[in-house]
Amino acid sequence: MTGAIIAFFCLLLGLFLQKQPNLPLEKITKWVNAYLLNIVLPALALLYIPQINPGLELLIPISSAWFTFLLSWLIFGMLGKVLNWDNQTTGCLVIVAGLANTSFLGFPVVEGLYGKEALPIALLIDQGGSFLLVSSLSILVGSIYSHKEGNLREIPLKILKFPPFGFLLLTMAMSILGWQTPEFLIPIVSLIGKTMAPVAIFAIGLKFSIDFDSLSSRFYWFGMGYRLLLAPLMVWLIYRNILPEDSLEFKVTVLESGMAPMITGSIVAIQYDLRPKLATLLAGLGIPISILSIMFWYYFLG
Repeated sequence: MTGAIIAFFCLLLGLFLQKQPNLPLEKITKWVNAYLLNIVLPALALLYIPQINPGLELLIPISSAWFTFLLSWLIFGMLGKVLNWDNQTTGCLVIVAGLANTSFLGFPVVEGLYGKEALPIALLIDQGGSFLLVSSLSILVGSIYSHKEGNLREIPLKILKFPPFGFLLLTMAMSILGWQTPEFLIPIVSLIGKTMAPVAIFAIGLKFSIDFDSLSSRFYWFGMGYRLLLAPLMVWLIYRNILPEDSLEFKVTVLESGMAPMITGSIVAIQYDLRPKLATLLAGLGIPISILSIMFWYYFLG
């Protein structure tokens, strides 16, 4: 509850500062986004990823996040070509609709509905799925769909130079080799990691506005429809053939697939100038709208 209150006040602060005249809003937004992407994400990588012990039994829940992201890329990539969407719109929908808010929203929802024993499953999906995706494939998508003509050869270099990706490779190597993050770093990266939710919400507040053109556009509802309905439906249809339908692992996997769009994903889209208003609206209004769909999936799953 305390975290929710802090996040609410951070949102209000962002909205308040947005309305102040003579404030260098673009600079502030750029600094906040840089802090989230270049400091917080690497800190979270050091905190969580070395703790993940690679094993086949972990791959099933984790794979759901990768499956829904790749499916998003396939669907919106095809729709973008068939319907002649601009690259910025396609890239925005692939990233923002493709990533679920499996931690800030997912953790408290999963714990509240299924108890503490469900949290390790949610953590695996978030850290092995959503977090790895936002640090890797989302950067690839952002680089591809935001590139200028003739700059395709620069994409691998842009990805390698992106700090979260470098730390992702480092921490994955640590996980494989069984190396743990040094004890003296744990309190530091843990403290930095705790700023993720409030600062990300603050960043949304700085850019958030009820843009009725975006809200009424088919792009917004394509994104929300995929994230809240189609993604969990596809996970339910496929993963019930792999996991027992009455198991906690199955229920948490489907429910996490139906969370609102990931706030950090929208930050990545904004960083690459992929329809910032649409990205902000998907993440900002996604949370309250998703409450209804989450309850639907909860009762549907029994």
